Amino acid sequence: MKKLTVKNYHSMEGQLMGEGGNQFTVKPVIPAEEVGKCSVNFVELLPGNYAYGYHYHEANEEVFYIISGTGIVRTQGGEIIVKTGDAITFPAGPEGAHVIRNGSETEKLVYIDFGAVTVPEIVHLPDFGKIMVIGQTGMGIYDEK
Repeated sequence: MKKLTVKNYHSMEGQLMGEGGNQFTVKPVIPAEEVGKCSVNFVELLPGNYAYGYHYHEANEEVFYIISGTGIVRTQGGEIIVKTGDAITFPAGPEGAHVIRNGSETEKLVYIDFGAVTVPEIVHLPDFGKIMVIGQTGMGIYDEK
C-alpha cells in the first residue's frame, strides 16, 4: 500500500473472473500494482457461483467478512454456512483449505477478502492435484507430484 485511500464498494468498477460458466466479480481495494503486505478485495458472487476454487496457501492467511448474503464455505472439515456480519479465518496450510460459494437462489453474496501477501508463495489446488507457484516476476501452475 503506497498511500492512504478510501474506496466505496458501490462506486467501484469490478473485474469479472471465472470460467466454465462459473463467474465472480473482484473489486480491488488495493490495486495489484500497489499490494505490499496485504491484499484486500470486495468479491461478488451471483447465486450458484463460487470464487477461486478449493485451495490453501503455504504461507498466506486469509479472512473473509460477509457484507451481505449467505455463503457456503467448503473446508477440510466440511461445509460451514456464513451470513451477513460473519468473519471466517483461513490459516496457512491444509487446515485452511477453502472455497466459498453463494448458497442463495436469489441473493448476491458480497464479502471482503483480506489476505497476507508473502512472496514466494505456493498455493495448493487439491481438486486438480496441482500447485500454483507465485514469485516476484510471475507465476506458474504445476503437477503436485
